Amino acid sequence: MELLFTDFQVGIFSIFSILFLIYAGMHVAIALTLVSFTGVWLIRGNWAVAMKLLSLASADSISAYIFGVVPLFVLMGLLVSVSDIGKDMFDVANRAFRRIKGGLGIATVAANAVFAAVTGISIASAAVFTKVAVPEMIRLGYKPRFAVGVVTGSSVLGMLIPPSLLLILFGVLTETSIGDLFTAGILPGLLLSASFIAYILFVAYKFPHRVLESPTDDGTVVPKMGFLVGSWKMFPIVSLILLVLGGIYAGWFTPTESGAVGALGALLIAMGKKRMSRSKLWQVLTETGHVTVSVLFLIISANMYGRMLALSGVTQFMGTWIGESGLGMYPLLAIYIIIVLLAGTILDSSSILMIIVPLVYPVMIAMDFNLVWFGIVTVLAVEVGLITPPLGIAAYVVKSTLDDQRIGLNDVFLGAFPFVCIMVLVLILIVIFPQIALVLVG
Repeated sequence: MELLFTDFQVGIFSIFSILFLIYAGMHVAIALTLVSFTGVWLIRGNWAVAMKLLSLASADSISAYIFGVVPLFVLMGLLVSVSDIGKDMFDVANRAFRRIKGGLGIATVAANAVFAAVTGISIASAAVFTKVAVPEMIRLGYKPRFAVGVVTGSSVLGMLIPPSLLLILFGVLTETSIGDLFTAGILPGLLLSASFIAYILFVAYKFPHRVLESPTDDGTVVPKMGFLVGSWKMFPIVSLILLVLGGIYAGWFTPTESGAVGALGALLIAMGKKRMSRSKLWQVLTETGHVTVSVLFLIISANMYGRMLALSGVTQFMGTWIGESGLGMYPLLAIYIIIVLLAGTILDSSSILMIIVPLVYPVMIAMDFNLVWFGIVTVLAVEVGLITPPLGIAAYVVKSTLDDQRIGLNDVFLGAFPFVCIMVLVLILIVIFPQIALVLVG
């Protein structure tokens, strides 16, 4: 077969082809697989070699023991979602902040942060707190746009505070310690949560008309909750956090084993709260299968794409070009973050990792980047895309979960915009001060 293009041209053309196919509506994993297969065929001039790549990627990409962490943490997150733990967290936080202006907003952020420590899936947080927090906030006089904005913005904490599915995927793609990534995500997650709370307090006290329908209403009409009742509601989720994260940090479990222990613990909690029927268990298992297959299919296709790029010479060219260009770490990182932020407007978070990380990973190795810190920066940048238009999948989840026709998709995006700005500021801080992420890693 006579080649019409050089290997490098095939690699460059593949990038634009993937973006075109995704924009045209093709599933990301299928687009990656199709373009990778075609690219290897054109480079090697032999379709049998391309078929061999497909079979090797399928066999090798997800055969390692570590990949068991994906379905286990997904299962744990979904079990937690159906067990009403999110509602319990919101009730406790609501009572704790009942005397503060904007208290329900703070309660939502606090509950989301705790909920994130056992789910690792932002979409689950968005769905749960849309049902739990938004109706309560509107009932107590909060503006609908503020209510959905707080829920949408704070839902992204699930992808940064460990355990996080995105951190797991980044660790798998770059062969970075998942335990170190989890540890590195703690302080940035807490910093982001604190920044959200500080913003809510500032707006509630300085511009109360943006928060409450009636600025004289401080939202404190909430019954008290006794210490014992609050402790009882907190006990299941605190126990699960200590079991999963404590087991990893103490060295008792590997991340995969902690996922299994966490899933069992979440199942026992759901059964103890009498929230688990046969039909609901089947629904959870089915959804776990759907999410897992989707993620693993993305990993296989990303592995194929990474191999095709290596064959084409694109990654080697990028490394050489960056080395000769004289770009320092910060200009290079700025370009990378801008690309990720732009990708977030049209792609979901997992897809961004699968497409961009294989492309830039060899370059980051050559530039001697700390991959743990780079993983936190990447995930935080990817998170921004969850709440930015036009895709903004977390915003769509909030809108689709709402049972209120007065609140449109534009209200969700506009309400979440201040949180996007806060996330970008926190991202800049972590880029300038890497120790925010690395101080606990050692």
